[in-house]
Amino acid sequence: MTGCDQPGLTPVEDAIRYLLSQVVPITETQVCDLGQACGRVLANDVVSPMNVPPADNSAMDGYAVHPGSDSERPIGLFRQRGTVLAGEVFEGVLSAGECVRIMTGAVVPDGARLVVMQENTDVVDAGVKVTDLTALKPGDNIRRAGEDIQKGAVVLPAGRRLTPADCGLLASIGVPDIEVVRPLRVSLLTTGDELIAPGEALAPGKIYESNSFSLRPIFERLGAEVQLLTAVSDSLPAITDALKHAADHADIILTSGGVSVGEADFTREAVESLGQLDLWKLAMKPGKPLAFGRIGETLFIGLPGNPVSALVTLHQVGLPVIRTLSGETLPPRIRIPAIVVDTLRKRPGRADYQRGIAELHEDGQWQVRSTGQQGSGILSSVSRANCFIILEQDRGRVNAGETVLVEMFDQWLL
Repeated sequence: MTGCDQPGLTPVEDAIRYLLSQVVPITETQVCDLGQACGRVLANDVVSPMNVPPADNSAMDGYAVHPGSDSERPIGLFRQRGTVLAGEVFEGVLSAGECVRIMTGAVVPDGARLVVMQENTDVVDAGVKVTDLTALKPGDNIRRAGEDIQKGAVVLPAGRRLTPADCGLLASIGVPDIEVVRPLRVSLLTTGDELIAPGEALAPGKIYESNSFSLRPIFERLGAEVQLLTAVSDSLPAITDALKHAADHADIILTSGGVSVGEADFTREAVESLGQLDLWKLAMKPGKPLAFGRIGETLFIGLPGNPVSALVTLHQVGLPVIRTLSGETLPPRIRIPAIVVDTLRKRPGRADYQRGIAELHEDGQWQVRSTGQQGSGILSSVSRANCFIILEQDRGRVNAGETVLVEMFDQWLL
């Protein structure tokens, strides 16, 4: 413990490591049409059944030529034996001094040593003349068979969440459908007698429920099946019933609000009566209270209630748990150094995830500025941002011109 640690606060990375150690990934799978597979998690390694490209092919329009043996002076005039288009195969073998007109993507004929781009040729009565003999280098402008993917190679590993490029890659090896982990089932429960739905008249003492509108899209982008239970009454029977129902239908339950030590609510009591619960005080800002446990086989995460705290805690702590539960192998976080444009207020003791706007300066240096007030209820600070400014737990005030780490918003927040 350093002089900047606050007693009883758990560092964020320590909490994440522990939480991940408690997660058993889903193993149930289903076969998914490739056209619907983007964003799904691969259940098994994908091994290529073929070379890509399957045969040597031309990288451009021009002439496939046989310029003679490597020991001889290159031939500059070629007799054209035909034309080969993409999707066609030239029947025959080229001999020294022969060529075929070839289009991009067409299979290179047997005997051809290279492809000369058409800009370096002239068509004359005697045949096809190469205007620049120095351009004749073996293998030029030929895409070799297996250059991209070799038969038998693992092209994508189990646990990968498929990207658009991945789906194109699978199509390129002839895969029409793929085995993926079944969708995660998530129940999202928000509690609070003060909460009302957008569109209703705002009575004194009431506020609009917004957390579900920030959190649910993240789960949906993960491809999860989301069950939404909003504005559950602050009573032990109501919360207990809601949690029982959620546990029967979900792999993981998330709640927002009701987990701070000393809060007058029933979420903790309800979870403890149904299963097991650990209460955490994380060394992070915004956020600090976090609950983790189980109701039967269903995981439970209790997020803070303030809108920014709930969103930041879900992104930084909850998402690694949820993604691991869904079978995904987590990629490393990407954080880059940037120069702070303005002064950032901070006290040592908690890691701070301030919201910022990062830009690449004309000198090639990343710069970042704050979005303004950073209170845990100021959701506009996230809406205006494109990154988190990560300020370490033991760091204090940051002056303009100092270097910080920024984590650009990813597909879950943008």
